[in-house]
Amino acid sequence: MADKPIRRLLSPLKEWLQDSRSVGIVLIACTAVSLLLSNLPFSSAAYTSFWEKEIHLPTESLSLPHSILHWINDGLMAVFFFLAGLEIKRELLKGELSSPKKSMLPVLAALGGMICPALIFLLFNGNTPYHHGWGIPMATDIAFSLGIVSLLGNRVPLSLKVFLTALAIIDDLGAIITIAIFYSTGLQPGFLLAGLGIIAALALLNLLKVRQPLFYFLPGLVVWYCIFNSGIHATISGVLLAFCMPMTHIEKLEHRLHDPVNFIIMPLFALANTAIVFPRSLAPVYASPITWGIVCGLVLGKPLGIFLFSSAATRLKLAALPSGTRTGQLIGIGMIAGVGFTMSIFIATLAFGEISLQVISKIAIIAASLLAGTAGYFYLGRRK
Repeated sequence: MADKPIRRLLSPLKEWLQDSRSVGIVLIACTAVSLLLSNLPFSSAAYTSFWEKEIHLPTESLSLPHSILHWINDGLMAVFFFLAGLEIKRELLKGELSSPKKSMLPVLAALGGMICPALIFLLFNGNTPYHHGWGIPMATDIAFSLGIVSLLGNRVPLSLKVFLTALAIIDDLGAIITIAIFYSTGLQPGFLLAGLGIIAALALLNLLKVRQPLFYFLPGLVVWYCIFNSGIHATISGVLLAFCMPMTHIEKLEHRLHDPVNFIIMPLFALANTAIVFPRSLAPVYASPITWGIVCGLVLGKPLGIFLFSSAATRLKLAALPSGTRTGQLIGIGMIAGVGFTMSIFIATLAFGEISLQVISKIAIIAASLLAGTAGYFYLGRRK
């Protein structure tokens, strides 16, 4: 009886957490707070140095992340990628990507939405030392993009929302492959082979219909350690483990991980990675080809690539538009897909080792995501 008033009080909070818009709102709030604390005179030094604080563990002999920021980016984000891997596997096996007919349009649209932004970035940076950042504008932030679309209500048909979800999931897969191949350094074959060997053993357990999650999670920690020390980014271990999980547990795991990932891990990532101290003059940011490559890549390249590849697919009868939608609406969806935020910031930290270049990239990503999301919202909002 005593817990009924508590349940009544928690009920609105539970409903709000289940709202698709809430994740985006929390991330926006965290970003705003982080930028504010990073640039106020009385809090800037303490706030930014907090994330770089060294963590001394008893197991000094083990090679592990050494700061709070690295534990978030290398450790907690592996859980984020594990959830992304579960979503990709579910969609590939029994969702919107489970058949060639269903998957062709979002696959080609996502391909265009990755190729065009990368090419635009290289137009500005191909002959500069910054060309390695071409992967930054390729990414789409699922949480933000779906949150913006949900604000439009029934002005966006359900089939178009499903299309955006599938596109964003394929985009995530593309970003994961890009990180694994192009943003991994100092390969250590011993650790890599050990990690892949454990993954092969877990895949065999799945084939043998071993369903107990503990038999996957405990070796999964060893996989994370091996991948972390192999030179490939540790977050890839989350995706590899997700692909080994039994299908019977995937939806349950997604449900259990949804709130911790979206309301703890992603906000922590936003707080830690947007602890940006703005330079006294923004002129170097405006003048940098990195800024123009990222902004034009996300704001222009995303909608252009998605629209061109989707239009070509439908004209060549390789795929059909989502039911109840028109070609023009794909431009709006492409604009919203230009909200790169989480994954773009993550790739920026891998692409550039210099803090000054990371700051320029992050400012450009935030500005581009704001522009793309606002443009997409108003564009789709004005269409019937």
